[in-house]
Amino acid sequence: MTGKAALMLAIAAVLPPAAIAHHSVPGQYDPEQRIALSGVIHKVDWINPHTYLHLEVTNDDGSTTNWRLESAPTAMLRKARITPDMLMGGGAVVTVDVILARDGTEHLAWLYRIDYPGGHSYQLSAER
Repeated sequence: MTGKAALMLAIAAVLPPAAIAHHSVPGQYDPEQRIALSGVIHKVDWINPHTYLHLEVTNDDGSTTNWRLESAPTAMLRKARITPDMLMGGGAVVTVDVILARDGTEHLAWLYRIDYPGGHSYQLSAER
């Protein structure tokens, strides 16, 4: 074994499983539970392995619910020339197309698409 291979193996051995594991979208999210939400994006977590958008949705009774929307990896968004500021939407109400978490976690979903006022949108995941 080369020194480089031994180093990589040693690093992998000490990382927690969550740091090296990866999941499929249909494994974590249910494509049969697709919904649309409208709200304001108030935060973008530009982190690996996936970005997260935080959407504040106003409910019928006036209260708000914060949704955590998982999306594509930062590298893929950078390659598409999408930045966190572009995703924020300037505080405008956006409509998102999402699928819900398979395990029933409330207010967690996979983000397919964001539609902004004025007609522009980002398709962040391929249709399945």
